[in-house]
Amino acid sequence: QVHLVESGGGLVQAGGSLRLSCAVSGLTLTTSVVGWFRQTPGKGREFVAAVDRTGQRYYAESVKGRFTVSRDIAKNTGYLQMSSLKPEDTAIYFCAGRAGTVTSVPSEFSSWGQGTQVTVSS
Repeated sequence: QVHLVESGGGLVQAGGSLRLSCAVSGLTLTTSVVGWFRQTPGKGREFVAAVDRTGQRYYAESVKGRFTVSRDIAKNTGYLQMSSLKPEDTAIYFCAGRAGTVTSVPSEFSSWGQGTQVTVSS
């Protein structure tokens, strides 16, 4: 059974940084994709970033240059380093996992964490 647990959310001032972690069990990162999504009230989940099974990284335009996605294979954990945060980055952030190839479509991820709140104050 696949299980993902996020941690690292919180409250930060605009311009600050946070690092989210996603501990994964039941999936091996060398054969899987770890994706990061975010959601605000009344909206669907928005793709943020992903790292594929080869370690290649993908980003939404809105976070490119500010966020860095990574993984630690030994720990089977994914990370999302967020810098230069803006109030519009405020959302619940989710990590998700799937075997196979990368995608930015939420419905194509089979396993999800519980989410962690990120709030950026102006």
